[in-house]
Formats: sequence, structure tokens, C-alpha cells
Amino acid sequence: MPGFDPLTIAMLAVLAVLVFFMFRNSRKRKAQQEDLRKQIVPGADVMTNFGLFGKLISIDEVAKTAELEVSPGNIVKVHSQTIAKVVDEAGVPADGEPRSVEEAMAIANREEAEREAAKNAAEPQFGERVDEAAAEVKKPARRTTKKSAE
Repeated sequence: MPGFDPLTIAMLAVLAVLVFFMFRNSRKRKAQQEDLRKQIVPGADVMTNFGLFGKLISIDEVAKTAELEVSPGNIVKVHSQTIAKVVDEAGVPADGEPRSVEEAMAIANREEAEREAAKNAAEPQFGERVDEAAAEVKKPARRTTKKSAE
């Protein structure tokens, strides 16, 4: 019986890792779906997969339909699986995640601008007078090395 070469063992190990992550992700996805089902109750503000916001009026588990009130008096019937997220009054998802890539980029840009503003607030502006005692910067001590003569 020939022995296993290292390449075969490595490939089997990679396959085992992939199978592990596949099962783990499917369990996580099922848990997220279960949490969403618990949050989807009549009266909740929801967002569909295609970006329609509305208040959930009713949900029929047998027919897999849901009725959303998108504006006062306007009711839309959609498939219940199109409900993607439960949102709060401001239209922000209840889990705190951004709704789109653009919104995530806007949040990141705003945070970057706040960091820059905080960093620049400590630095004096061009032409601004600075108190000499407060602006004194300690210079690192110079090291001198003596080279021995050979």
C-alpha cells in the first residue's frame, strides 16, 4: 500500500476546512433567518430586498404573502421572503448595519473627516500665534558613538 504524499494530505486538509466553514455558515444563516422571523410581526417597519419600505400589515405563512402599507392607504402585497430587514422609525436597520454600499462609504468618509478634524484641531493654523512654552517640542537626544582606532 503506497503512502500518502504531502500534497494529497494538504488537499484533504483544505477540503475538510472548506466543509467545516460551509456547515458553520449555513448554521449562522439559519439562525439569522430565525431571528428575522421573530422580528417580523404586524406593525413592524420593514424593508424588502428591492428597497421598498413599509409597515407590515399582515403576513400569511401558508400563502407566503405579506401586505405592506407603503404610505397611508396604499397597501402592497409581496412575497413574504422578500422582507429583508426590520428597520426602526428613521429607516435604519435594527441591527445597525448600513443599507447599502453607498451608505457604508458615507459613514466611513464622515468618520475619516472627524478624525482629520480632531487631528488638525491640535495643530496651529497658518499665521496663528502660539504660546512658546506650550509649543516647545522636546528634541531627541543625539547619540554619539566613539569609533575605536584599529
